[in-house]
Amino acid sequence: MTKPMIGAQLYTLRAHTKTMPDIAATLKKVAAIGYKTVQVSGFGPADPKDVARAAGDCGLRIVSTHTAWGRFREKLDDVIAEHKLWRCPHPAIGGLSMEYYCADGVKRFLDELAPIAEKLGREGMDFSYHNHRHELIKFGSKNWLEQVYDNSSPSTLKAEIDVYWIAAGGGDPAWWVRRSKGRIPLLHCKDMTLIRTGDKCEQRFAEVGEGNLNWPAILKEAEECGVEYLLVEQDDCYGKDPFEALALSYRNLAGWGYK
Repeated sequence: MTKPMIGAQLYTLRAHTKTMPDIAATLKKVAAIGYKTVQVSGFGPADPKDVARAAGDCGLRIVSTHTAWGRFREKLDDVIAEHKLWRCPHPAIGGLSMEYYCADGVKRFLDELAPIAEKLGREGMDFSYHNHRHELIKFGSKNWLEQVYDNSSPSTLKAEIDVYWIAAGGGDPAWWVRRSKGRIPLLHCKDMTLIRTGDKCEQRFAEVGEGNLNWPAILKEAEECGVEYLLVEQDDCYGKDPFEALALSYRNLAGWGYK
């Protein structure tokens, strides 16, 4: 059983990746924290060749992306060329437009995905779906996320389970990792905490290990179910330096024996 590697989901740093010089500087800072792998997301305009060069210069591997669904559908050859340039095996989407999240949306998505996944597979790549909480809305006896995986093969559709959003939707993150065994190369890692503001309680994103999620159970399932990369993300750092947030998550995961 191989431990998954720690990676940084660069959406956390989207305010620092608007231009190519900023992207290069950001990648250097991420590498200095200790990360060896990244997931590209939230970049401004940049030549893929320049991105590849900047990542290589600081020893980072691009192992995944979040690419818009429209690009997969309309510009798949360009998407494949970028991922081949980056030697990136795990393209993914961060989500779909809300029109897909209905009783008929599962079939629509899977019908559109089939030829895309087939072509990606011929190029040595797979396709992962990243969840938020709205995928846990039930249509009949099962929620949307259950239906989309029950009606697709692992060779067509991989699971990129986001543990925070599963918990926010009322699900059990460890259970969902276990349910996705055999189709889960990527795991999105962010914690969930609560703060009190006056007489109200607010749910917030937190650094891994600084909140209330059951990380021993989550990480045990990740190891047993074949997760390759623990991709650290924090959607909102609430005014804190996002580099410091990524560094704290990295230190906590490293303290638990991950690299």
